[in-house]
Amino acid sequence: MPTGKHKSRTFRRVYRKTPGGDTNLAYRRRKPARVVCADCGQVLHGFKQLRPSQVAHTAKSKRRPERPYGGVLCSRCSREKIKQMIRK
Repeated sequence: MPTGKHKSRTFRRVYRKTPGGDTNLAYRRRKPARVVCADCGQVLHGFKQLRPSQVAHTAKSKRRPERPYGGVLCSRCSREKIKQMIRK
């Protein structure tokens, strides 16, 4: 019987083959949701699908794009936002 924390579907169930030839059930954390644009909701490119604790261990240049609004808006929305700021 699984322990209490493994009864919910917070953890996904993965069947692992052991060296002895048996198949065991392992519980792994699920992948987090993809990062989306704050304006249009489109999936942002240039992001790895990692948990916050894993993101802390990656290089800063690999966390998000190095441009204004990088990591918040997609390239199309950030381009429009910059145009609006210049026009004012």
